[in-house]
Amino acid sequence: MDTHVYIDGFNLYYGLLKGTSYKWLDLERFCDQLLPKNDVRKIYYFTAQVDARPNDPDQPTRQLAYLQALETLPRVEVHRGTFMTQP
Repeated sequence: MDTHVYIDGFNLYYGLLKGTSYKWLDLERFCDQLLPKNDVRKIYYFTAQVDARPNDPDQPTRQLAYLQALETLPRVEVHRGTFMTQP
């Protein structure tokens, strides 16, 4: 079955990766292993740029490096949005 996967980057990070030693996830391999009977054709990754924090000023630099790496994967399409800290 042809499949398109939609990933919320913040939920993926805070629900699966935060607090682990794993920060860089190969989304193509992840989706292929998660859905072995499907033909994953496209992966849409949605995120917003993080801000530097006093205790982690390099966080935006690391995120940018990860997003640039994701964009080299042929089936991954990165969508950058905005993040509201207050309603």
